[in-house]
Amino acid sequence: MKQTILIVDDEPATRFGFSRYLTKQGYRAEEASSLAEAREATTVRRYDAVLLDQLLPDGRGVDWIPELRAANPEVAIIVITGAGDIPLAVEAMRRGADNFLTKPVNMADLEVFLGKSLELSGLRRKDRARLRLAKKNEPYLGQSKAAAEVLELSRVAAENDSAVLLLGETGSGKGVVAQWIHEHGTRGPGPFVEVNCSGLRGELLASELFGHTRGAFTSASQDRQGLLDVADGGSLFLDEIGDMDPAVQAQFLKVIEEKSYRRLGEVKVRTSDFRLICATNKDLAEESRQGRFRQDLYYRIQVFPILVPPLRERQEDLPGLVLHVLGAILRTEPVVSPEVLALLRSYAWPGNVRELRNVLERAVLLARGLPLGPKHFPGLDVPRSSSPASGRAGSLGRMEHDQIKSVLERCGGDVDKASAILGISRATLYRKLKKMQA
Repeated sequence: MKQTILIVDDEPATRFGFSRYLTKQGYRAEEASSLAEAREATTVRRYDAVLLDQLLPDGRGVDWIPELRAANPEVAIIVITGAGDIPLAVEAMRRGADNFLTKPVNMADLEVFLGKSLELSGLRRKDRARLRLAKKNEPYLGQSKAAAEVLELSRVAAENDSAVLLLGETGSGKGVVAQWIHEHGTRGPGPFVEVNCSGLRGELLASELFGHTRGAFTSASQDRQGLLDVADGGSLFLDEIGDMDPAVQAQFLKVIEEKSYRRLGEVKVRTSDFRLICATNKDLAEESRQGRFRQDLYYRIQVFPILVPPLRERQEDLPGLVLHVLGAILRTEPVVSPEVLALLRSYAWPGNVRELRNVLERAVLLARGLPLGPKHFPGLDVPRSSSPASGRAGSLGRMEHDQIKSVLERCGGDVDKASAILGISRATLYRKLKKMQA
């Protein structure tokens, strides 16, 4: 991908000369004749370097440098000064510029200084990535063969920029895998922006993604930046994309294909360079056949699918996950008795790892500092099916059915309490109940 340089100078001949030379050298050049135009340009897209003239019609370039650096810490900044403006150039360096050149600019010198500044930019990007990763604890996916396969596919996904589609049941850990892919990829230093498509519908989801201008709709009282703006240079994670409103599906397909979009109520075309990661607990192939999900969008997002298996299909990971979660809650080395582990193994875990985390956190609260015992895990005393066919999909569905029914009975039909115990949302529980009654 070509590196993009923004040339900020009020002299058309100078901009033309720089632009022509940089284009020949393999860069993509864009121009701005004032600070106002430069600010506007940098809000629409992210640049690899900025060639900034000191004296502009609406202010000094040196005064804009801190703002530019704060918005884009990695960008390379080269200041262009007159021959007698060396003290001003030194001030620019103190404010965050990487280099400066004096007029008339020698194009050979420009190429050398630009190369050095871009190298500094790359070093800043790597350093920010190192610091960011150093602050993050590695997520524990497990030690089973299934977990190892997920981790290996995640490594492959992190090495490229292709769209990733994470498949699996609610609570199985798709969000953890998505963040792991982002943090271990080239976009790790950039933002990780998550949107739950099932929580917002229609115009609200479109506004959240694209942003809007004041007056675009009834409640739009001021301009608002969209999450596509925020995700520029990083990753956009669309969770539960199978629930995305059909109208927004059409709009988002265009964003993927053209890498551009418009805020609601705005005619200006904006761009965002983001890496797309999606997740769903639905069979999108079947959804597209039924006309509930756009087939063309499905083909665009499932470039690199990764299946995250449910917890019940990788029971060998349970002891390690229990110790990992308890270690994070207690901040000490946890001890789990054989009785507790046997109880946890006997449970179907319809809410998967998310439910496990919620159950363990509640058990710690109930224990009040004492060792964990079976009495601290109310609602988990329903045995796993002993049927010879228990490994088949039908039996797993029956097991989940029995568990949900048992928890609801214990909660007196209170859906809020039942969903909290199961570690799933009310919407998910209602959906499962509707499926059970069908």
